[in-house]
Amino acid sequence: MGAGDKISNQAEELAGKAKEAVGDVTDNERLQAEGEAQQLAANVKQAGEHVKDAVDEAVEGIKKAVDSKT
Repeated sequence: MGAGDKISNQAEELAGKAKEAVGDVTDNERLQAEGEAQQLAANVKQAGEHVKDAVDEAVEGIKKAVDSKT
């Protein structure tokens, strides 16, 4: 995961937490739900980035294994 993506995802998650907290304090259910949804979206993006990183690492490992046998 690139540093920029990681920072962006964490910022989105924090914004969602803040929005949810404001919704809690003001008893605004819509704002609470928006905050929860924003956090979920950020978490999904982070999970996608982790999968991408794992695939990239696996491909590199396969390349090294093939190169060492030739």
